[in-house]
Amino acid sequence: MSVMNSSLFNFKIIDSHTGGEPTRMVYAGFPTLLGDTVQDKLHYFKQNFDHLRQSIILEPRGNDVLVGALLLPATDPKAIAGVIFFNNTGYLGMCGHGTIGVIASLAFQKKISTGTHWLETSVGLIQATLHNDGSCSIQNVPSYRYKKHIALKVPDLGTIHGDIAWGGNWFFLVSDHGQDIQADNVKKLTDICIQIKRALTAANITGKNGSEIDHIELFADSTDADINSKNFVLCPGAAYDRSPCGTGTSAKLACLAADNHLAPEQLWQQQGVVGSIFTGSYRYASEQINGSDANNNVYPTNTVLPTICGHAYVCAETTLIVQADDPFKWGIPS
Repeated sequence: MSVMNSSLFNFKIIDSHTGGEPTRMVYAGFPTLLGDTVQDKLHYFKQNFDHLRQSIILEPRGNDVLVGALLLPATDPKAIAGVIFFNNTGYLGMCGHGTIGVIASLAFQKKISTGTHWLETSVGLIQATLHNDGSCSIQNVPSYRYKKHIALKVPDLGTIHGDIAWGGNWFFLVSDHGQDIQADNVKKLTDICIQIKRALTAANITGKNGSEIDHIELFADSTDADINSKNFVLCPGAAYDRSPCGTGTSAKLACLAADNHLAPEQLWQQQGVVGSIFTGSYRYASEQINGSDANNNVYPTNTVLPTICGHAYVCAETTLIVQADDPFKWGIPS
């Protein structure tokens, strides 16, 4: 029997990276997800095909750093496609670098050209503009700071303070951590962020409506006059973001706006731990949104519409094969 005849699934994928952070776009071979909306389809995915998430992302076919992006038919006529983002431990409401990666991958397939396009996610519509130089700007979901300067006791740090903000995912943003944000310090930064995450859980500190704060973001001033700040972002599953993190930069912009430290449309250069850069800006959202998101969450008055610009590069186009007799067909648990 041939390999192809003995396979359970053949997933057509395009791999890309955005500022060093990988995205795996799955565009064919996935079972049909039932539901009227992307939120419904996400729920169906979780309930029925989580083993396929593991197969696509985990070793031996993937790794803990990968973010998956499953393309779906759009349920909103404004969108060119729906997309569900997922990683090594679960699902992401929105992914900034992943959206840029999806747009670059669709352009590589010649399914889109330069101009503005909309993607439908589980947390709302995302506007993406592919520019002539290959860069992509995304107008992220409405973002806001939920709470400011929250005190938190962390074993190896003592008492630190952070802001809780929404940028498509929930973030705890910290500047008084005392760590060196450099690529050669990733292990220590990861350990510190894990401790912060555990301390948040132990203290029952959450996002709105008890939502888990699943992203930790450390900031530091940049020594480069052209860069506003450096960051290190730990994602769910304890993998760090190689890029400056699109949703994390959105959360940062929301905090800057709330403190009147950045004017609307003023550019913010955010550098990630490996050196890649996103350019961010924002507009106030009061006149552009109807007061709630796709999940009927009501936005506060300080909500902004962030725009993040970066580059993504296609790395591979291939087929992932899941053979029936492969003992690791559903991945190796991390």
